[in-house]
Amino acid sequence: MEHKKTFFSVTKETKHGTVYVEGPVPPEKLATYSFHEGLVAFRPPKQQQQAIIEIAGLPEGRIIIIRNENIIVGYVTYLYPDPLERWAEDRIDNMIELGAIEVVPDYRGTGAGKALLAVSFMGDEMEDYLVITTEYYWHWDLKGTGLNVWDYRKMMEKMMGSANFEYFATDDPEITSHPANCLMAREGKRVPPETMERFDRLRFRNRFMY
Repeated sequence: MEHKKTFFSVTKETKHGTVYVEGPVPPEKLATYSFHEGLVAFRPPKQQQQAIIEIAGLPEGRIIIIRNENIIVGYVTYLYPDPLERWAEDRIDNMIELGAIEVVPDYRGTGAGKALLAVSFMGDEMEDYLVITTEYYWHWDLKGTGLNVWDYRKMMEKMMGSANFEYFATDDPEITSHPANCLMAREGKRVPPETMERFDRLRFRNRFMY
């Protein structure tokens, strides 16, 4: 499959001034920006910046960022599922995963997350993809937001729903290990039935349970 990457950029006014929401950003451009020190959800900022540079260099990799001048204050990643996860057991060419979405705490509550998702799906090529995301409560900033797991999940569902992600049931043990965890996916308009059938087989191994 050819992975087309059409670049989009939109401006957004925030209390911190004008920011740019844009992507997919190529690796060489990402390397010219600074990574905000508040982006610590997954690993130290410098390490995470190197990780997104590497993702951007993958054929299927897509990085959408929010930047204030030359400082990245938020990002979302898309790439093939991790080889160690169930979702990679059947390598579906047109199925990619929203692997991480993170926004600096000071920029939350400004619609930054929705803006990242909106720009992510501006390209018509995204209608060829099934995009999945696995939401685990242990990745959520419950302390920073002051929300409990259920309110945080409602917030995540609302944000993901703005980009037409829907809830999908699964018997994946990591997801079923806590009732707040969930699997969501966005089915592009041109995704063939075969892709969804293969996805369904990945979702359920123990069909007798359902």
